[in-house]
Amino acid sequence: MTRLLLLDGDAIGPELVAATKTVLQAADCRFQLGLQFETALIGFGALDAHGTTIPDLVIEKARRADGIVLGPVSHNSYPPVAQGGLNPSGVLRKSLDLYANIRPAQTFKGYPPPCGKLFDLIIFRENTEGFYADRNMASGTGEIQPDPDMVLAFRKVTRAASARIAEVAFVRAATRKARHVTAVHKANVLRQSDGLFLEEVRRVAARYPDVVYDEVLVDAMAALLVRQPGAFDVIVTTNMFGDILSDLAAELSGSLGLAASLNAGPSHAMAQAQHGSAPDLAGKNSANPASLVLSAAMLLEWLGANGRGAGFSQAAFSIQQAVQYCLIDPATRTADLGGNAGTQEMAQAIAATVSDLSA
Repeated sequence: MTRLLLLDGDAIGPELVAATKTVLQAADCRFQLGLQFETALIGFGALDAHGTTIPDLVIEKARRADGIVLGPVSHNSYPPVAQGGLNPSGVLRKSLDLYANIRPAQTFKGYPPPCGKLFDLIIFRENTEGFYADRNMASGTGEIQPDPDMVLAFRKVTRAASARIAEVAFVRAATRKARHVTAVHKANVLRQSDGLFLEEVRRVAARYPDVVYDEVLVDAMAALLVRQPGAFDVIVTTNMFGDILSDLAAELSGSLGLAASLNAGPSHAMAQAQHGSAPDLAGKNSANPASLVLSAAMLLEWLGANGRGAGFSQAAFSIQQAVQYCLIDPATRTADLGGNAGTQEMAQAIAATVSDLSA
C-alpha cells in the first residue's frame, strides 16, 4: 500500500486535484500500484475551520504519507501570518526538507511550441532558502521594515544547501544524453552569496568529469532561453532565479499549464503544479489539469526510484505519454491550449489513454 495525501488548495485547486486523482486511479488500476488516497483541509477552508491555512495535523499527515499532491493555493490573498495566513507550499517545503524543486520544460509532440524550437531541459531549483522570506530564517521572516519608508530583505545561501542541489542536478545530468549542467547565477553583483553558491557547484562538478559544466549569468540565461533553449540540458540555480526561469521555459514549451514540478527531499516528495490558483477560472471546469497531472507522474517516478518498484516508473511514463497523445487532438485539450475539452474531460481522456497505451 502506498499512501498519497491529496490537498485540494484554493480556487481551481479542488478541480485539478480531482482531475489528477482520476488519472492516478487509472494508473493504479493498470499497474496495480496499491494506491490509497487520503485528504486533509488546507487553504481558506482550513482558515475558516481551524484558524490557520495549514494546521499542524496536516503537516503530520504529510510526514506520514508516502507522497503528497498539493493543489494550487491563493496565498497572496491570505491574511497576515499572525492571523493564520501561512503559505502551505512554503510550510511543507520547509517542514519536510523538500530542498529540490525539479521543473522539467520540454516541447510536446503534436503541439507546436510558440518559440518554434524543440527542446528538453530540467531546472533544479534550490527550494529552502535564497530570497524567499518565508523560509530563510529560523523564526520570523527575511524581511524587516526599520521605518515606514524602508524595507530590507535578507538572502540566505549556505554551502550545505548549494552542495546538495548541485549533487542531485549532476546525478540527473549523468543519466541524460547531453550530460550537461549549467549553473545560473548573478555573482558579478551578488559576489558573496552567489560566489559561495558557485564554489559549491564547482566542487560537485569536479567529481563528475564526464558531465559538461558551464556557468551563465541569470540575465543572459533569460535571453538565451528565448533564443536557443535547445542548447541547455540541466540547469541548477538558487531559489528565486529558478522560479523565474522555470516559468519562462514553461511558456516557451507551450504553456505554464503544461509545466510539471516536483518538490523532493531525502525522504518525502510533493507534486505541485507550477502555476497559481487562478480564482477567475474556479468552478468553470475550464482549468488545464496537465501541470498537476504531469507533476503527479513525477511523484510516481520518484516513488519508483525510491524502492516502490518498477511499476511506479512504468505508470509515470504511461501518464506522460498519455498527456502527449491528448495534446494532439483539440477535442482532448483545454481552451488555453486551443482545445474545447473541460478540466474533467481532459483528465478522463488522459486516464483512458493511460489504460489504452498500456494494454
